[in-house]
Amino acid sequence: MNKMYDYPQNFFNRELSWLEFNKRVLDEARNEENPLLERVKFLSIFNSNLDEFFMVRVASLLRKHKKNIDSVDIAGMNPSQQLEKIIEKVRFLIEEQYSCYNELTRLLSLKHIKVHKYKNLCEKSKKYIDDYYEREIYPVLTPMIIDSARPFPLLLNKTLNIAALLKTSNSNAHIFGTIQVPSVINRLIAIPNDENRVDFVLLEDVIKSNLPKLFSSHEVLYSCSYRITKDADLDVDEEDAMDLLETMEESLKQRKWGDAVRLEIESNGNNEYFNEILDIIVDEIEIDDKYIFKINGIIDFTFLNKLGSVKGFDELKYENVKMANIKIPHRTDIFGYIKEKDIFVHHPYESFDIIVDMVKKAAEDPNVLAIKQTLYRVSGNSPIIEALTKAAEKGKQVTVLVELKARFDEENNITWAKKLEKAGCHVIYGVIGLKTHCKILLVVRKEKDKIKRYVHFGTGNYNDVTAKFYTDMGILTADEQFGKDASTLFNMLSGYASPDNMEKITIAPYGFRDKFEKMIRREAENAKKGKKAKIIAKMNSLLDKSITTELYAASQAGVEIELIVRGICCLKPGIKGLSENIKVRSVVGRYLEHSRIYYFYNDGKEELYISSGDWMYRNLNKRVETMGIVEDKDIQQEIKEILDLYLKDNVKAKILKSDGSYEKKQLVENEKRINTQEELVEFTYNKNKSLEKEFSQTLIIPVGK
Repeated sequence: MNKMYDYPQNFFNRELSWLEFNKRVLDEARNEENPLLERVKFLSIFNSNLDEFFMVRVASLLRKHKKNIDSVDIAGMNPSQQLEKIIEKVRFLIEEQYSCYNELTRLLSLKHIKVHKYKNLCEKSKKYIDDYYEREIYPVLTPMIIDSARPFPLLLNKTLNIAALLKTSNSNAHIFGTIQVPSVINRLIAIPNDENRVDFVLLEDVIKSNLPKLFSSHEVLYSCSYRITKDADLDVDEEDAMDLLETMEESLKQRKWGDAVRLEIESNGNNEYFNEILDIIVDEIEIDDKYIFKINGIIDFTFLNKLGSVKGFDELKYENVKMANIKIPHRTDIFGYIKEKDIFVHHPYESFDIIVDMVKKAAEDPNVLAIKQTLYRVSGNSPIIEALTKAAEKGKQVTVLVELKARFDEENNITWAKKLEKAGCHVIYGVIGLKTHCKILLVVRKEKDKIKRYVHFGTGNYNDVTAKFYTDMGILTADEQFGKDASTLFNMLSGYASPDNMEKITIAPYGFRDKFEKMIRREAENAKKGKKAKIIAKMNSLLDKSITTELYAASQAGVEIELIVRGICCLKPGIKGLSENIKVRSVVGRYLEHSRIYYFYNDGKEELYISSGDWMYRNLNKRVETMGIVEDKDIQQEIKEILDLYLKDNVKAKILKSDGSYEKKQLVENEKRINTQEELVEFTYNKNKSLEKEFSQTLIIPVGK
C-alpha cells in the first residue's frame, strides 16, 4: 500500500457515497426527459434501495455503536459520526422524495391516472369499494387490541401497519389497537369506470375508513399508518455449522426478530393523540428518536412499481426494445459454433436465451458427460434449474454450487438447492468463510474419443428475468486452457483443491488482488518511462483502500485513468497532487449497470478482462470471484467500443466531483447527444443483423460427435 496516499481525507465515506448513488436514482424520477410512468418506477426503486440500506448498512453501524466499537472507516469516521451524517442526508433525500411524488401524482392526474382518497370518492365509487372491502378485505384482517392479556404483536420487517387510539364509552382510558395491512391483497385497488382513465384507492386508506366497524365497541380517536424496518443481516457461524443448509434455514427464522433500525409513521402535525400512539410504539420497539421519520403523506412507495406498470398508456413508458437473438449459423449447433469461435453476449441488448439453450442442449445431448455451474441468484421459475434437473435425471454428472448466503435470496436458494438434490444433482454450498459470487458454467462433452470442455464465464447471474434489465456480458468459449481453468475452479469449490496453474481465469481471493495491483503498477512504470499508459475500469463499486491508493500512485506517475462506477466510489478524483489524472463517471439509466470490465493499455499490448467482482475488499478478499481475459480480437474491439460509448455519454452520465457530488455534463451547442444504453440497442441490433446475413451465405458443417 502506498502510505503517502493513505490519509482519511483522501477518501469518501462509503455510506455517504452510496446515498449519493441513490440520489442519482431519485434524479431519474425527477428527470423530465424520462417517460412519466418510468419516473414513477424510479421513485419505487429509490424507496426499495433505501429500505435495504437501513436493513444492512445502518443496522451494521448501529450494532457497532451500541457495542461502543469506535473503529474508524476509510474516511476516518467512527460509527456514531457516520450515523449522524447518514440521518442528516436521508432526511434531506426524503423531503426530495415526497416533493417528487407530489409532482408526479399531479402530472399523472393530468394524464388521467389518479390515486384518490377514499373520502373524496363519489357515491358510486364508494359503494364499489365498500362492497370490495366486505368481500375481499374484511375477512383477511386481524384487528388487535393491546392490553395486559394481549401483548404487543411481533411486527414483521417492512410490513405496513395501522395504529389506532381507541376508547370505550364507559371509560376515559385510551386503548392501543393495531392492524397489519395484508400483503396478500394488492395495495392499489382499481376503481372501475366507463371513461378512458384509471382510478385507484390505496388499501390502507380503505381499511382506515372502516376502523369504526373493525373496533365496533370502541370510539376511534386517531389512526395513522406506520412501518418498521429491522436489522436483516444474518450472522451465520459456518465453522461450527454441521449442516449449512439447516443452519441457514434457522437463521432465516431469526431474521424476523431483528432490532428496529427505522420507524416511519404517518403524521400530519403533532397532536396529543398522535404523540400517545408514537410513545406506545417507541416504548415497544425501543428505537432512538433520530431513527423516527414522521411522514406527512403515504408511507412506503414500493407500490409505485405496479402503478408504473399500469396497462395501456404506452406513450408514458419506455418504447419496447426487442433484444437481439444471437443466431447460430445454418447447419450447426451451439457447441459447433462455440468450437469455431468464441461468442460474446451482451445483455440485455442480446437475449439470455443462448445461455438457457446451452444448458438445455447440454441436458439433452447424449455426448455431454457432465455439467457444472455456479448459481448466486436465479429467477423464481428458472429454466436453468429445470434444465439442470433434467440433465441429472438423464444420468449426467451435474454439479451445482448454490450460494445460500446470497443476501435476501437465501430462502429462494434453499428451495432450489433441495430441488436440485432431489433430482440427483451434486449440490455444494461453497467454501467456508467465503461467498461464491463467480458466474461460470462448464459443459464436458465427448467428441471423437476426446473430451472437450465448453465454458461460459460472465459478469452477471444466471437469471433469465434480471438479464432483461441488468447490463451484463459473458463469453462462451471452447478454449482448452479456459476449460482446464474452469475444471480447476470447480475442483477447488467441491474438494478444496488448490487453484494452481491458472492461466486465463483469475480467482479471488487467490491472486485476484495481486493481479490487479501488478497491472496498475505496470501502467505506472510505463508512464514513468514516458510511455503511453491508460486504465479504463467499469464496475458497480470502488471502495478498496489498497486498490485506490495504487490508482492514486498511478495517477501521479502520469497514467490516464477513466473509471465508470455505478454506485459507491470512495476515491476522490481531480485533486492536484493526488488524482488529477483520474476521472470518475456514473451512468444511471433504463437498465441497471452491472457489468465489470477492466482494461490496461500495457505499452500497446492491450489487456482486457471481464469479471464478476468489483474493487471492494469483500470481492477481493471475502468472495470467490472470477476474472477472465478476453483474447479474441473481435470481442476485444467490441468491448473497447462499448467502453468508448460510456466515456462519451453526455445524457445519462454524471461526473464525480472532488467534493463528492455528481454533476451532469453540460451539452455545448450542436453537440450530438449520446445515451450509451440507447446507442447500444442500435449498435447490437446492427451487429447481429450483419452476422445473420453472413450466416445465410455460409455453410458450416456440424462438429463431429
